[in-house]
This record gives sequence, structure tokens and C-alpha cells, in this order.
Amino acid sequence: MSHPPFDSPSKPAPDRYAGRGVSAQKEEVHAAISTEDPGLYPFAFTKLVADSLTGDPDYCLAVHADGAGTKSALAYLYFRETGDTSVFKGLAQDSLVMNTDDLFCVGAAGPFLLSNTIGRNKRLVPGEVIREIITGYAEQVNRFKGWGVEVVATGGETADVGDVVRTLLVDSTLTARLPRNRVVANDRVKPGDVIIGLASFGQAAYEDVYNSGIGSNGLTSARHDLLVSRYGQTYPETFEPGMPPHLSYCGPFGLQDPLESTPLTIGQALLSPTRSYGPLIIPLLAGYRDQINALVHCTGGGQTKCLRAGQAIHYIKDNLFEPPPLFAAIQRVTGTPWREMYQVFNMGHRMEIIGEPSLLPVVKELGQQFGVDVRQVGVCRAAQNQDRQDGIQGQGNRVSLHTPGGVEHYPA
Repeated sequence: MSHPPFDSPSKPAPDRYAGRGVSAQKEEVHAAISTEDPGLYPFAFTKLVADSLTGDPDYCLAVHADGAGTKSALAYLYFRETGDTSVFKGLAQDSLVMNTDDLFCVGAAGPFLLSNTIGRNKRLVPGEVIREIITGYAEQVNRFKGWGVEVVATGGETADVGDVVRTLLVDSTLTARLPRNRVVANDRVKPGDVIIGLASFGQAAYEDVYNSGIGSNGLTSARHDLLVSRYGQTYPETFEPGMPPHLSYCGPFGLQDPLESTPLTIGQALLSPTRSYGPLIIPLLAGYRDQINALVHCTGGGQTKCLRAGQAIHYIKDNLFEPPPLFAAIQRVTGTPWREMYQVFNMGHRMEIIGEPSLLPVVKELGQQFGVDVRQVGVCRAAQNQDRQDGIQGQGNRVSLHTPGGVEHYPA
């Protein structure tokens, strides 16, 4: 198969992500819930409520739902092309880790109660796929146990809903109970705090293979931007039929083509299971919680996710990781503006620790221990024009990202 030159991007769309029917910032969702009770800690990464199960005023509860997203459509495509069902185990890890890493950000370290939801089109997705997903959950629960994190599987729901789900949906809900005096409320961010990034790519000591860093966000764009049109023609069930033709499977690569500068194929890179940061975050919560002023899981919204933490803070990220090969490939092939790339993808680090400068050597030592690259990606300053009502929840925060294309400021 011949490919166009790698450095000759197609004409960029004004906003490729929105054109595919998805939103990096979820503006409509935030607007819909803007009048809801934000919970006990309005700036916390996930909503926390009173412990109504026991009535204990010293505790609070978190019930959190997330999943593998459209990565399941990619796993289905890979399975149909290769016959390999093992890729579905990774979806279970994606679904579980997207929840646990969000809950780590409020200081919850377990135990967690897990309930999983699988929706499938039975006509297209056979029973062995369901078996792989359930096995994948069990294996990931055991990995967490080895890190000192208890996850109790409570069952869930597997439904055949072909009229609603085109291929497969893999979601989870986790529940945690934690002392209020152990909550990381994300409201203490102050000028002078450092921003420490934990790499999303490479091979951690607790991973079997190299990880591309994709996680479980931006897969709609990544899949369509990189993969050739044949897949859309052969497997129309893998995408929304109303998507503009120039945005559906418009890339130059096949699943088995190599991803430059990595040991992975394009398909393997897109399906890299979401890395858990549990081995690093758990000891930080145990011994250094008082020095942590915010934890941010850079998922939906990418490197602008920190806008939701603190008030009147200017997050200056001037030492970001170089874009990993998969993200660099997407940008080169599509010509997508760097501004959009950094809102859609994590671009190299998916977890941020914001707090006292004394945290940096501690986190770096943990990174060396577990094979995860760690760096100070930036610093917090006082935001100018603090009376502005831009940003999430109107707290007047700003983010400045030093990208390969120049400095980008958010909100615009």
C-alpha cells in the first residue's frame, strides 16, 4: 500500500473533532448541569457527596462512571481484520482505569466497588468477546491488588442492544468512601505551585509492552485521521453514518503499518491500554497529601483540563513533553492546528500533580522506580484580570501552553 508523504498534511478542517459529532470541552454537558449541586467540594475533580449510607459526617462518597468510549469500535475493527479477541481485554483496563485515575484525583485510594456495563450488538459481537472483557476486568483488578488498591467486583449488566449500540460499549461505575480530611479538593492551588506531569507514553515497569499514550480520549479523531477509507467501506457499523465523508477514515495507514519511532503498529498504538498511575499516586496520597494542592487527570479537554482547578490561576506550561509519535503522526497527517491537538489529546502526559516545589524530587524518584517519565511541565502564577468570568465555573483561570506551533492561550 502506498502512502502520501508523511510531511504533507491534508487540508485541515476548522475543527475536525466537532465535525465528527464529539466535543473536547463538552460545553453543552457543562451547561446542562450548571444549575446542579456541585457537591461538597465544588472544585474537586469528581463530585463528592455526604455519606448518606452511614450518616457519618466525617466521611463522603464518590460514585463515578466512565468507559472505553469509541475505542471499542476500533477494537471491533481490529478483531474483524485479525481475528484477535485479546484486544478486548484492553477495553476492560481502559474502562476501569479511566474511573480509578479520576477518583485518585480527589484523594480516594480505595477500596472501590466496581460495577461494569457492557452493551453489544449481538449480531456482530460474539460471546467470546464478552468473555475476554470480563476476563480483562478480573486481570486488572488483580493488578490493582498488587499495588495495594482494593477493587471489589460487584457484577454488572451485559445487554444485547443492537438497536442502540452499533458494535460495543464498555463502561464502568466505581464507588468510593473516604474521610473528608483526606480529600484533595483542588481548591488550594496558588501562585508558585509547580505542575508535575506523569508521562502517558513509553513502557512503565508494570506494563508488558510499549504504550503509545493515547489513553481513552480522542479515539474518534485518531481512528479516522490515521486509518484508510477501506475500513469504513468494509465496516460501516464502526462509525456514525451521518459523518461528513472527508472526515471518515481519511488517513493513509493500515492497522498493520508500523508507527514510526515505536515498536508498535498503527493498530497496536491506537489500542494501547490506558496507563494507570496507581503505583505512583497511591504512595503520594499516603505520605505527601498535605503538599498536593490539586490532581488533574488530563482526559476530556486534554492539557486545558486544569482550568477547572483553583481560582484566578494562570497555568503556564512551558516545558511540556515532546509530542509522542502517535500524536505527532496525527498532526502531521492532518495538519490539525496544535491548539486543537492539545485540547483533544493528552499530548504526552495524562496526569498532573500540582503543589509545593518540594514534591518534584519525590515524584521523580517514584517515576524512576516505576519507569514513568516525570518532569515539571510548568508553574502556576496569579491570573491577570481576575474579575473575568471566563473558564469553567467562572473562576477566571487561564492556561498558556508552549506548543511546537507557538504559545496557545485558553480560554481564547
